[in-house]
Order: sequence, then C-alpha cells, then structure tokens
Amino acid sequence: MQTRFFLILSILAFTAFPVSIFGKVITGAERTEQYLPLLKGKRVGMVVNHTSIVGSKQTHLLDTLLKLNIQVVQVFAPEHGFRGNADAGEEVKDGKDSRTGIPIVSLYGNNKKPTSAQLKNVDVILFDIQDVGARFYTYISTMFYVMEACAENQKELIVLDRPNPCDYVEGPILKPAYQSFVGMLPIPILHGCTIGELAQMINGEGWITTTKSPCPLTVISMKGWKHRQPYILPVKPSPNLPNAQSIRLYASLCPFEATQISVGRGTTFPFQVLGAPDKKYGSFTFTPESLPGFDKKPMHKGTLCYGKDLRNVTDVHGFTLRYFLNFYQLSGEGEAFFSRTRWFDLLMGTDSVRKAILKGDSEQDIRNSWQKELQTYQSMRKKYLLY
Repeated sequence: MQTRFFLILSILAFTAFPVSIFGKVITGAERTEQYLPLLKGKRVGMVVNHTSIVGSKQTHLLDTLLKLNIQVVQVFAPEHGFRGNADAGEEVKDGKDSRTGIPIVSLYGNNKKPTSAQLKNVDVILFDIQDVGARFYTYISTMFYVMEACAENQKELIVLDRPNPCDYVEGPILKPAYQSFVGMLPIPILHGCTIGELAQMINGEGWITTTKSPCPLTVISMKGWKHRQPYILPVKPSPNLPNAQSIRLYASLCPFEATQISVGRGTTFPFQVLGAPDKKYGSFTFTPESLPGFDKKPMHKGTLCYGKDLRNVTDVHGFTLRYFLNFYQLSGEGEAFFSRTRWFDLLMGTDSVRKAILKGDSEQDIRNSWQKELQTYQSMRKKYLLY
C-alpha cells in the first residue's frame, strides 16, 4: 500500500496547493487563529523564504501578516534567499524586500546566526520554511542557529510546522567531529521529523549549549497529515529540487557532490540523473548548461556527460548507497573518486562510510554498521513526535 502511494507521487510535480493523497493538509502557517494572538502588539521578525505560503492562492506569509496589521520589522533569509532564487552556496546579501520595503538580513554566508543587535528591536520570531527531511538540507541548520540566538537573547520563537515529504529514518548518525552547516545535529541523514518536532528535540535534548536556558518555543502544529503520509509540495523548496522525484532521490544523490559525478545541476532534471564526461558511466547523456532558476555555474558545464537516468526510478524509498557504490566501482579510481574527501565525510556525518567503501564493504554491511545507533535515535525521536 505504502509503495503504491509513493509510485503515485513519483510521477507528479508540485501542485497549486499543499495536498496529501489522503486529503488537504492545513499547515501551521494556515492556522492563523492559533498564532495571531501571540503576535498582536509585538515586533515580529520572520525567518521565511519562498516556501512560506498560505492557502491555495499561495500568498506569502509576510504579505498575509501585513494585511492582518501585524508589525513585521525584520525578515531573516536562509540559503537561496528570501525569494528562493539564489543558487546553492551563493552568497545571500542583506537588503530590503522590493515589495514591502522591510529589511532583510541574510542568514547564509558570513552571518548564519542572528546577532543580539539584529534581535534588539524584535520581540518574537516566526519560523516558517519547508524542509525536505535530510540532515544536510541547510534550512534546519538555520533553524538551529535561530533557536540558539533566541535562547541567548530570550526571544520567543514560534515554529509554524509543515510536513516532511521524505519521511524516513535512515543513515548514519552525525558524530560531533563532523558538525558543520550541512550537519548541525546528531541525527541520521534522513531524520524522520517535521521542523516543529526537530525544534522540540533541540530543546528537549539540550543541544543548545551556549546558554543554560532553552529556546522559548511554541510549535503551531498541522492538521490533516501523519507520519509516512505522502505529501506533494506546493512549490519547489530550492532551485535544484524541482519535483517530487528529485526530493525522493536527494538524500541518496547528494553524496555525489563530493565527487566529479554530476547530479544533473545545469539541467531541468537535477537530482534525477547521474553522469560525467566518460562513457564508462553509462549510455544516457546530458549536457549541463547555465540555467537561471536552477544553477548558473554547474559542474561539467557545456560538456557531454554519460551516466544514468533515474527520472522513472520508483523503487528508492529513503536513503540508499547503491548508486554511489555503482559509480565508485565503475570509476576504477579508488580513493581518488572522492575528490572532496572532507566534504563527503561532512555530508555523511562520519568518516566510517567512506572508509567502509574503500574497504570494499557491501551496502548491507555499511547499513548494518549504523543500525544500533539508529535504534537509539528512534527511541529518542518518539518523545517529540506530534503526528
């Protein structure tokens, strides 16, 4: 039954409104009656982007609150910017929203955490960003830093919850030595939480260590969604996740970004193909180009790549190393296949996966190596589930 649901999702792109195949999902952002009383008479800061929309008309949450006479004084923008059009890794600059004139502070680049000065004129922060369920998707790293700043400055944080469209618990647990912006928390690659549940976990597990006080947190939960319930996003969450298939494959293909294998950046089907300029990788071909709205400077730009087309793959549910191991073997390069060794380890949250691959371990052996820690995480996770 569950497999059939995901087969349906695999052929669908994003829809005009948030929906699961079980019916309409009412996101936290749409439950204004729950959080407007917490904002009245207060100076509001917002951590939002293009995914922060409300209703079938996809009205931005900022515009919605301004129409309701909420005093929004600051917008904080994550990776890809407030309007979601910056490339991965591209610096996001401070500025003003052209539509409203409200100041925008970047939380991507040199300043990833709101400073005390930036929070001085803010009473409460509203966080509303769509996550995709993977530890290295940086929106949850931004949330951690925002929570840390709120804890240090005793500012209220309200998280408006949204579904997890890749709702699995799989992969190795991040080790402290590999903490980075693509892995801030000791959670598996696929964490199986909504952002609201993750926020509660951050507080509950004491992961904020810069102050003794937890983040003053309120989570506005959803209606109409439960865990493992398939969900189609209303808009693409970032430039290179354009549809449901790319989100399904994202966690499994992201490790290739530490190699010279393209994941399709510079095409209209990123995170749905794999290839490099060598015929040994397969018969499917594509040529990365500069594509505004996707990637302006892709790897192997203008060069014909050979590899595999995964756009119609339907048997990947969660996280798999099958493609990585296959291309590693096809390369014949051994350790040199990892062109950015440290980056691979940061994405994995450990160096044990890379070392196991170099040893020639099978995927099943590698998966078995993290099962004990995963069971411990699963037990801890249960305390924070809302759905």
